[in-house]
Amino acid sequence: MALEPVVIPEKIYFKIGEVCELVGVQAHVLRYWETEFPMLSPQKNKSGQRSYRRRDVEIALRIKQLLYNEMFTIAGARKKLQSESRDGGRSKVTEVEAVEASDPRHARTAHISAPRLFDDQPSAPVEEGRGGALSGQQRDALKLLAAHLLELRELLKPKPQ
Repeated sequence: MALEPVVIPEKIYFKIGEVCELVGVQAHVLRYWETEFPMLSPQKNKSGQRSYRRRDVEIALRIKQLLYNEMFTIAGARKKLQSESRDGGRSKVTEVEAVEASDPRHARTAHISAPRLFDDQPSAPVEEGRGGALSGQQRDALKLLAAHLLELRELLKPKPQ
């Protein structure tokens, strides 16, 4: 599933509907992410409506990338975002690195300890040749199935009219 670049308009504040359109998720998903990711915290105006800043939109886009494209769990994505914020954002991965990082057999994944959807032991670092509950062939089949399900979900989304 290729990542399409998102152009964030030059605005100071965004309403929740605008952020939903930019990120490609529904409002209840954004509100849920606010409860799970402390770094996503839009301000609220006097009437209680959320006002997202550009940084909030960027964080929401990164959360979506981690959850939907890189297949991190909520806890894993939270941990990854926290480590990125500690590193000053230097560890943001490119699309190619994201694909490489999602493959547990890739040599560069040895330092990643955040849990992912298909890890046998989510809290342990990924190690080359580690035995586990699933064979490599089973893991590959599950990853392929997950990719197909994500594609199907995109196809089933209502088209804007």
